[in-house]
Amino acid sequence: MKALAALSPWLVGATLIAPAPALAQAGSFPSKPIVMVVPSAPGGLTDPVVRFLGEALQRAWGQPVVMEHRAGAGGIVGTQSVAQAAPDGHTLLMGNVGPLAVTPALQPKLPYNVQRDFEPVSLVITFKNVLVVNPSLPVNSVAELLQLARQKPGTLNFASAGNGQSQHLSGELFKSMTGVDIVHVPYKGTGPALTDLIGGQVQMMFSNIPAALPHIRSGKLRPLAVTGLERSREMPEVPTIHESGVPGYNVVSWLALVAPARTPKAIVERLNAEVQKAFATPEGQKLLTSMNADAGSGAPDAVGAFMKSEGAKWAKLIEDAKIKAD
Repeated sequence: MKALAALSPWLVGATLIAPAPALAQAGSFPSKPIVMVVPSAPGGLTDPVVRFLGEALQRAWGQPVVMEHRAGAGGIVGTQSVAQAAPDGHTLLMGNVGPLAVTPALQPKLPYNVQRDFEPVSLVITFKNVLVVNPSLPVNSVAELLQLARQKPGTLNFASAGNGQSQHLSGELFKSMTGVDIVHVPYKGTGPALTDLIGGQVQMMFSNIPAALPHIRSGKLRPLAVTGLERSREMPEVPTIHESGVPGYNVVSWLALVAPARTPKAIVERLNAEVQKAFATPEGQKLLTSMNADAGSGAPDAVGAFMKSEGAKWAKLIEDAKIKAD
């Protein structure tokens, strides 16, 4: 999306010590600073997660880790750079559902293959979206929204941060599972989309919760339901779409740490353990609460299976809904 971002000015540390079975490959790791690539511009939800993990790795291991933003082409630039990096554990990707699950379905001729070119390390965090409407819309529940949409097909618009983003796909899955005719209006970012939603230019949006929460609390937006299977800790009174008459509806966004393919198993497993350990601390729980997010879990193999299932899920929706890349 944007040109290559400059190297982040912050440095934190990490030392990785390989278990005995992999000493031949991983015994000297790390021999230089570790680069954690973020495939988006600075200032997004990924940054505080990477900073937190960097600090945790510093305390645990002691070798420098650098957060490096490599934005461009919807995450493709940064993701490709890690796919091509040496498989020695010194370059990692803090990827997300976009370039690791959605983009491969939108752009089959990518310069990387998720299954072939990466070693899954850890599912880091997951977070839900929330279906919000402009308060002028005369609906207070998903059932009322569906009734209105069926009475006036093609007249209700839902905003998103861009074509193929999780907010867009949340709406497309909603359309697919309910059969309603609502119209997608893509914007260049969450901020402009929320601005027009509050201003009444569009009627609804499946927004990331952290971005929408201040407007919900101020009364500028009305929440109808969250997109995950469980309710939000910050809004426990708001039901899920699943329990609001659309059984099985489930959309979560996620961040996953991955390494280049053929990275030694000892390094991968050590990283997985440290990520889960970090988020189990009081500091980790505080960060999750502030982001209205949940910690990821699972061994590397399970993370790989999850990413594969997410890719298949969105590929089917993209094909069925005939969604095209921008």
